[in-house]
This record gives sequence, C-alpha cells and structure tokens, in this order.
Amino acid sequence: MTSISRRLFLQGVGGVAWATAGLGSYAFVFEPCLRLNVTSYHVVPPGWPDGLTVKAVVLADIHACEPWMPASRVRGIANLTNDLSPDIVFLLGDFSGGHRFVTGPVMPEEWGEALSILKAPLGVHAVLGNHDWWHGALPGMPADDAEGVRQALRSAGIEVLENNALRVRKNGQPFWVAGLGDQMGELTGPRRFRGLDDLGGTLAQINDEAPVILLAHEPIIFRRVPDRVSLTLCGHTHGGQVNLPMITQDFMISHFGSDLVYGHIVESGRHLIISAGLGTSIAPVRFMRPPEVVQLTIGNGGALSQS
Repeated sequence: MTSISRRLFLQGVGGVAWATAGLGSYAFVFEPCLRLNVTSYHVVPPGWPDGLTVKAVVLADIHACEPWMPASRVRGIANLTNDLSPDIVFLLGDFSGGHRFVTGPVMPEEWGEALSILKAPLGVHAVLGNHDWWHGALPGMPADDAEGVRQALRSAGIEVLENNALRVRKNGQPFWVAGLGDQMGELTGPRRFRGLDDLGGTLAQINDEAPVILLAHEPIIFRRVPDRVSLTLCGHTHGGQVNLPMITQDFMISHFGSDLVYGHIVESGRHLIISAGLGTSIAPVRFMRPPEVVQLTIGNGGALSQS
C-alpha cells in the first residue's frame, strides 16, 4: 500500500469512526435526553357531539430512572404540560424504569411529587403499564402489584383508572374517560402474560350516550374496541423507539404481535393515537423517534399546530 493510499484508508477509517461515535452520541444522549417534541393532533371522531371540544395532553412511558429520566426532568415535562393549558391530562402508564442501564432508581414518591404540579380543570387521569406491575422502580427490584406506583399517583392527586369509567363534563356537556387494567400485567412465563384488563366490564359502567375516550397502555386491545368508543389512547410501543424504515415495524410485529406502532391510526372509522412516549425501555436509546408530549384537540375546535 502506498503512503497516499494508506493515508486515504486511515482517513476513511477515521471518518467512519467519527460518524459512528457521532451517531451513537445522538441516539444514546441527544435524542433520548435532550430532545422533546410537542406533537399535536386534531381529531373529530364519528358521532362526537357538535360544540364539545376537549383539549387534552397525553404523557406516556415516563420510565423514571437516573440519569435518563430524573425527577427534575419529569417536573420539567409537567411544567410544559401546564403551559399547554389542557382541559384534561391523560397518563398512559409505565412510570417505572424500563432497563438496567442506569445509575440509580427514581422512587415513586420522587416522580410522583414531580407530577403533582400537573393542573387541568377536568383532572389528571392515569392507567398503569406492564413495567409498573412487573417490578419495582427498576427491573430486578421486587414487584409489589403496582401498589407503589398506584399510591404515588393518588398522593399526587391523580385519578387511577383500572377497569373503571368516569363521567366528566365540560361546559355542561358530558363525556366518559374509561381506563383499562394492563393487558400484560402478570408474567406467567417467558414472553407469556395474563392480562388484567376487562374491556367489557369497563364499558358496561357507561350508562348514557355520551362519547367515550378509552385509555389503555398497550394498543393490542384496539381491534377489539367497539364503535361505541370514540377514541382510544395508548403508549407502550415508544413508537418503535428506534425508527428504521421497514425494519422497525417488522420487529414490532414479531416482538409484540401487532403492527400498531405509532401515530394517529383510523380503522373502520375507529380512531387510535399511539404516543412515542417519553422514556426508554430495553436500552437508553432513541433514533428518529424522539420523546414527545402529545397535545390533542378532540371535536370541532380549531386545529393545533404540530412541532
């Protein structure tokens, strides 16, 4: 090899090394820790009453842990949520950390205190996620049947919905918020689960024709949701977390058994929104799927800008 070709080769190797290091820094540090999008949707589901406009903010998959999602960052997200002035706030589960690549836990009372500043005239409502059931504040810590998470939310003034439906009114017009128990809550073996959800029992609590918003951690349930439900809101998938064309969706289908990954999905007139969430699971990495706060307008009010 001549000195010129050797120099070009080394420059090429160096360029690849720098590019790899830069990409790793982006995926492991910048996107999961420093980016935060506000993603806006305007949805008018079939049968939604004229004159009823509900502005909601949706937070999913916080996965509190050090150093990726400390209590201070949770508080910052809560402050941003308040700045958006929602009528109502929905929390879609997985408050506990989702992987072991951490420097320490963030205990439920810590992230719960951070979320206690959330304010909305129609309340803050939450469902639980699989990680809240499977273990304590981090994987490997003892599970407590999600009681620590449940208590932290209630201490923060947040309504916890587990197969419950709650009637809410805005300007005299009613709608229902229904929340399911987690669909993967009990581990029964390797990649085997027993669901704690009761869709039929939850919807049976609805005793009038007012529209229904359904909160469910996993979107697996969506294709069993009846037309009676105006809108289903889910998290869990992190939008794939690493968003690679074709590869991510194939992985999600093989790993989760579902092609429902991210965004606003309409099937047979039924509406679903899946949030990309805020934290990370399996590993502290995101690529082309940054953390997001979902800002949602339901009804005939003006559409919101997307950022």
